[in-house]
Amino acid sequence: MTVVDNPPPPTASEPEGSGNSGKPIGSLLFFGMAGLLIALVAAVAAIGVVGLIQDDDGGSGDGGGSASASSAVDVSLTEFSIDGNLTALAGDVSLNVVNDGSVEHDIVVRESGEKTPLLAAGESATLALGSLAPGSYELFCDVPGHAESGMVTDLVVVGEGGGEASGADEGEEEIDGAAMDKIMVDSMNAFPAATEGIGNEVLEYEIVDGAKQFELTAAITPWEVSPGEFVDAWTYNGMVPGPQIKVDLGDKVRVILTNETPMGTDIHWHGVHTPNSEDGVSPFTQDPIASGDTYTYEFVATDPAIGMYHAHLHSQVSVINGMFAAFTIGDKPIPRGETISGVTIPADLVLDKEMPMVLNDAGVIGLTLNGKSFPATEPLVLEPGSWVGIDYYNEGLTAHPMHMHQFPQLVYAKDGIALDHPYWADTINVAPGERYSVIVHAEDPGVWVWHCHILTHVERETGMFGMVTAVIVQEEEA
Repeated sequence: MTVVDNPPPPTASEPEGSGNSGKPIGSLLFFGMAGLLIALVAAVAAIGVVGLIQDDDGGSGDGGGSASASSAVDVSLTEFSIDGNLTALAGDVSLNVVNDGSVEHDIVVRESGEKTPLLAAGESATLALGSLAPGSYELFCDVPGHAESGMVTDLVVVGEGGGEASGADEGEEEIDGAAMDKIMVDSMNAFPAATEGIGNEVLEYEIVDGAKQFELTAAITPWEVSPGEFVDAWTYNGMVPGPQIKVDLGDKVRVILTNETPMGTDIHWHGVHTPNSEDGVSPFTQDPIASGDTYTYEFVATDPAIGMYHAHLHSQVSVINGMFAAFTIGDKPIPRGETISGVTIPADLVLDKEMPMVLNDAGVIGLTLNGKSFPATEPLVLEPGSWVGIDYYNEGLTAHPMHMHQFPQLVYAKDGIALDHPYWADTINVAPGERYSVIVHAEDPGVWVWHCHILTHVERETGMFGMVTAVIVQEEEA
């Protein structure tokens, strides 16, 4: 099978300095629910390590003298694990790697840096490691967030006769529970941490020839995902997610894009009704916008929308690395005055706060909420009794079940389309490309965790990370 090796995105210079940590708000509640497993179960054939031990004259020997061995190890990659009978005899070792998952993965050998190409679902590759001495060799997937989600393991190379590798410990290492507890609690107490850069800022416009005119610049920009962790993100106007565009029904919209990335680009208006000529899918509806060029989109906002905008050309590089943003047209179809499962929504409801929640799980941005990884994720801070509107946007490669502790979420629109039968849920599964719009009535004071319920997307041995934040309902003043 042909292996497609996607090139890594070009890099930009790293900025000086790092973010400053904010004050902890106290330990968050541990997740007490059973973990939701999304790992695809792959049937992996147990492989035997084939030791081909030969005499100097080419005949079969008994393993003595200057004989050498060769081993071929079958390896299966899924979301999110590396499986196989990962043991080999000292000598020439190769890995037969198959991606049995649904998103792209690779394998890297920590000690040597040798790696497979990035493998799409169903693709395979053989990685020849050459002659390996007895020992333990770490294998991991270097797609951002995947190793932290469980895609890391050891290849054990044993000496002659199958003995343990030199220096290997006898048996399993005893777990130090107290130390692990401290690591997890310390990581949670670091929330919320300050970092450079804020995404989702509302984009200002000018009125030019009767149109609301917005200006965007696509570029590769240093972005601090978590405290001290800077990546070369693909951005609109230097932020992840890019700036929100908000317009009213009937507005004439003009968006001027300048491309400062090294590749051609375009903008697709996802979930937004436009003429075909403005759909932003080069080369079908326009020519690619070459590096250094500027292009203008223009259309009338004829239909309400809770949509998003992102690149379509080279999206496997630009979008997963940060080039995505929210786009809304008109008022949202909140079911004011309706009674849903016994709860009546006030007829005169005015939301106290609105928040876009853009999900990602790939590229240099990795497992993030609004372009940040815990503890740098932004909490939703509210007064008791607040009504808040949240729009989920999934710009990643995997579905994410978003769970809010304590407060049911009223789902009233899917992909910007009002539901005939809104419903309450505490966990909402948002697939790639989908948008879910909800309102929440936050009454009870406290720190309430809000996270993806794929638990390897929020916790690892080094502590809490990734797709987790909190709703903080402040105590009423006495």
